[in-house]
Amino acid sequence: MAEIITVDDPDDPRLADYTGLTDVELRRRREPAEGLFIAEGEKVIRRARHAGYEMRSMLLSAKWVDVMRDVIDEVPAPVYAVSPGLAERVTGYHVHRGALASMQRKPLPTATELLARTRRIAVMEAVNDHTNIGAIFRSAAALGMDAVLLSPDCADPLYRRSVKVSMGAVFSVPYARLESWPRDLAAVREAGFKLLALTPSDKATPIAEAAPHTLERAALMLGAEGGGLTTGALRAADEWVRIPMAHGVDSLNVGAAAAVAFYAVATADHA
Repeated sequence: MAEIITVDDPDDPRLADYTGLTDVELRRRREPAEGLFIAEGEKVIRRARHAGYEMRSMLLSAKWVDVMRDVIDEVPAPVYAVSPGLAERVTGYHVHRGALASMQRKPLPTATELLARTRRIAVMEAVNDHTNIGAIFRSAAALGMDAVLLSPDCADPLYRRSVKVSMGAVFSVPYARLESWPRDLAAVREAGFKLLALTPSDKATPIAEAAPHTLERAALMLGAEGGGLTTGALRAADEWVRIPMAHGVDSLNVGAAAAVAFYAVATADHA
């Protein structure tokens, strides 16, 4: 059973995992280096535990102690009970959901390991908006994508905002980082995947005509909001595909586009 510790000093060193959660640059550097991430809200905390992540500690406002009692009784990690005001001073924002947990990261699989056991994957290039990362992972989980590969400059899927937007789906879709971009796309092709670059270009094939759901192995490439896939990534693709637009709309947000494209890729597996 975890120990419940009431804390009334925002500078208490035991709360160090939770300090400055709104400082994106600080947390992006610190969390991977220290091997931690923050899960926010009851559902996300429970999903992180269900996915096998070890809990370092919890930070709870008083009313959430009873809600999380079963978790408190099951884990040995300390539980810090604080007032809402103190939680805001520590984290830098009003913690609406009243429950935070610091979780221990797991070692990431290699791209080679993921490619060996998957058929439908998403490959992201320079997607550095945490909201988009979370939305894409949620769609990937819901629509049956097997894994995600990230270019070296993609945002961290375990950053608090990404985890929150994904509703914990980042825990259920395995992912790995490619070390050299776009060179490592050759390894994806060598593993038997057809590289499909999602682009609004009129040179691209409508995605329904490309019939990605009929492929034995499909890798759908997604670029960052605005700029899309770079020239190097487009050149590395086997085929360009697009989502036909109506009413003069030129493109969708990358999160929305990913959901549409994932459905097209995985349709046969859900028929």
